Amino acid sequence: MSTPPLRLFFAIPCCPQLAHEIVDWRAQNPVEGKPVAPENLHLTLAFLGSQPRGQVEALAALAASLTPRTFILHLDRLARWKNGLLHLAPSQVPPALADLERSLREQLLISGFNLETRHFKPHLTLARHCPRLPSTPTPTFDWPATEFALYASENTAKGTRYHALGHWPLRPPAPA
Repeated sequence: MSTPPLRLFFAIPCCPQLAHEIVDWRAQNPVEGKPVAPENLHLTLAFLGSQPRGQVEALAALAASLTPRTFILHLDRLARWKNGLLHLAPSQVPPALADLERSLREQLLISGFNLETRHFKPHLTLARHCPRLPSTPTPTFDWPATEFALYASENTAKGTRYHALGHWPLRPPAPA
């Protein structure tokens, strides 16, 4: 009997305090659709899809080889894509985030992983299956990104849950 593969992705986890603020805002505003659980709030850097469990060690080594910098992600846009995904996004992508995503993507491709070809659009998903953009004013949240992680996605009776398989710190910015 073979071991089932894992559905993997790299992401920046939303810290519990910010997740609480976002969930409070969402609870106070009429947002339709299926809300993302607070513990699942994140910003995806690279989606790997179904991977053999044996790849986790190689992915952890790859992540540990990167030297990304901390940054503040200013979430100031509320948007909905045609597929019903309601999300918060930055109007400006911090250079450190763009560098992290690019470095991670390059190393994954060099290591032989197949990745989606879609252009990177940083966002935090609030709800799925949202039929329309809420008429509420757009909130703003400042997200201090201090680490990134490798996650496994698991479907359970209570819904999808993301389990961190490893965390890697982001370094403070270089002194000016």
